[in-house]
Amino acid sequence: MPVTTHVKFGAFLAETPADLSAAALIGAKGTVQLAELPAVTASSVFAAVDANATAPLHLAEEHGSAPASVTVWATHDDKLIPVAFSQFAKETSRHMAIVRTDSVRDVANKVVPAKGNALLVVRVESAAQAYAAGLAVARNWPLYSRKTGAESTERTVYVDFVVADESAVDYDELNAVAAAIRDVQRRVDTPCSELNTVTYVEEVRALVERLDDPTVSIKVIQGEELKEQGFGGIYGVGKAAEFPPALVILSRVPENADKTLALVGKGIVYDSGGLSLKPTSGMVGMKGDMGGSAAVLGAFEAIVATKAAPETAVHALLCLAENAIDGKSFKNDDILHMYSGKTVEINNTDAEGRLVLADGVAYATQHLNPDVVIDMATLTGAQLITTGIIHAGIVTDSEEVETTVLKSGKATGDLVFPMLYAPEILKSQFDSPVADMKNSVKDRMNAQSSCAAHFVQAHLAKDYKGAWLHVDIAGPAEAASRGTGFGAALLYEFAKQF
Repeated sequence: MPVTTHVKFGAFLAETPADLSAAALIGAKGTVQLAELPAVTASSVFAAVDANATAPLHLAEEHGSAPASVTVWATHDDKLIPVAFSQFAKETSRHMAIVRTDSVRDVANKVVPAKGNALLVVRVESAAQAYAAGLAVARNWPLYSRKTGAESTERTVYVDFVVADESAVDYDELNAVAAAIRDVQRRVDTPCSELNTVTYVEEVRALVERLDDPTVSIKVIQGEELKEQGFGGIYGVGKAAEFPPALVILSRVPENADKTLALVGKGIVYDSGGLSLKPTSGMVGMKGDMGGSAAVLGAFEAIVATKAAPETAVHALLCLAENAIDGKSFKNDDILHMYSGKTVEINNTDAEGRLVLADGVAYATQHLNPDVVIDMATLTGAQLITTGIIHAGIVTDSEEVETTVLKSGKATGDLVFPMLYAPEILKSQFDSPVADMKNSVKDRMNAQSSCAAHFVQAHLAKDYKGAWLHVDIAGPAEAASRGTGFGAALLYEFAKQF
């Protein structure tokens, strides 16, 4: 039976929701001690639980072993429900988040049943930890499904926190950012048979109407208009597909804005590799190659919904195309005339993401005057080798921006780590005898993720004076064949901090 899970954050310990089927309390190792948590025991759902119920979790301290979780039964609204207790990892090294978001998500997924309304309480040290932990929890129940069977059902997982330092949790912000993350997950999980470039644009238009904010506007350049206006990268990659490529520009411009941030997302709704065709094993899952655009859209959604960064104009550019095969496909040896004015010789049609991003950053830096432009993409498999499956790889020309995005990652759990910034030694990887540059590197063993970033950087406007940041999310964008929602919270937090 398909189950749609809604996630809500709020003060649910004080006012316990009715019709619960289960409850759970989790916290960092050594902190889940019911007798020491009066805010929990005062709640109606936990009041009937013996204060010693959590004692088995701490057996390791004396005997060297302990269960991963403890479950007891308690009466709530005149029915027995399971109440689980478990612990997540406590150790956090300097390149990890403010709390072990990876472990929080895993433990929460295990203690919350798959069906029925549930209350999850997370014990944390601070409201800042609650924010990161809450975003981790919300990723557990992806929205997209086309499973058939019995009648579909809906349920709600209610999430509250016990905060040791008594700092206040902003539940409204958590609900808004978590909703945006879950929208990112849904879009990444949706196949191209449903989310093509046309339906994607329709979804963005619908989002703008739903946000209903007078400071928000949308501009769409699509199909032959791209060719006519000189977007050789986006048009070249997407011209062979059934549905036309598009550049979507969303803008939120407050009246008193004194800073400008441009977010550019790779939106390849499906990547066959083009004429440099991927093998089946490499092609499966390429519906998620639009994860960068989904994250940019999610961040924009959250920024507008929460009215964050009120003095910052925020532009979100979605570079949408399908890399398909047809008689009109762009070919190896073709030369594309990019929006930046540069020419690019194609030596790998499967290195298409950088081509659409190049047009996106060129437009942003020529017309939007950003103080910072950020491009985000599932760009290179080499990113996984460089920074792993949890941390995105970043490349930037600004130490200040690097510091800010590292802090943003630690605050949200969307972790990042710097890759090599050295255009003076890497740009020669794209040397071409007939064009300004090629689109793929000569040597795949020479920092190719950084090289790909520098390709995009080469298309910034010549007179651009602001900072640039590239975020490669190829690894963390998906896990276990589902979208993680990575990137939306990172960009949202960066907008607040920069």
